[in-house]
Amino acid sequence: MTLQDYIESSILPMYDSFDAGHGQDHVRSVIAESLRMAQFYDVKSDMVYAAAAYHDTGLTAGRETHHLESGRIIRADVNLKRWFTPGEIETVAQAAEDHRASSDHEPRSIYGRIVAEADRQIVPDLVIKRSVQYGMAHFPGHDREWHWNRVVEHMHEKYDNGGYLKLWIPQSENASSLAALREIIHDEARLRALFDKYYL
Repeated sequence: MTLQDYIESSILPMYDSFDAGHGQDHVRSVIAESLRMAQFYDVKSDMVYAAAAYHDTGLTAGRETHHLESGRIIRADVNLKRWFTPGEIETVAQAAEDHRASSDHEPRSIYGRIVAEADRQIVPDLVIKRSVQYGMAHFPGHDREWHWNRVVEHMHEKYDNGGYLKLWIPQSENASSLAALREIIHDEARLRALFDKYYL
């Protein structure tokens, strides 16, 4: 069995139980973008692939500490010893732990920077859609206006000028996409139209 066979059969199906913004479409996109950016660096593509594939597996234990739980899952997965040394497994685990946009520290390795950058997925429509879907999945008891206000607050807190989101890889397209997203954030009518599009 190859690493890809194992991840396809045993790891990626975990994402089927997560919210709509963190399903298999999301993880496959993060994997593809991570591998694309990895070409610009002296890294092992299998390690990048594994870190990207596992990065959100910790959602099995909830949102708040999912990045730390992802690292625990990687360290506990004895199957990874078939393909990686203990040191490589630790690097993969740290990369998963460091991917979160709200992390209080920079990624500890280039692997963490690559996965963190790929996870940003700053496609304005997609960012707003995922924010709406997350709210609907996790706060179903609230009305439309509550969800609208949550999305607005989240957009400013994370993506606006001075927001906590950081970009790490210059070969990423996220910088120009972030500028486009900020234009929408500052145009309430456009933001509201997209919110209404995805609030079902």
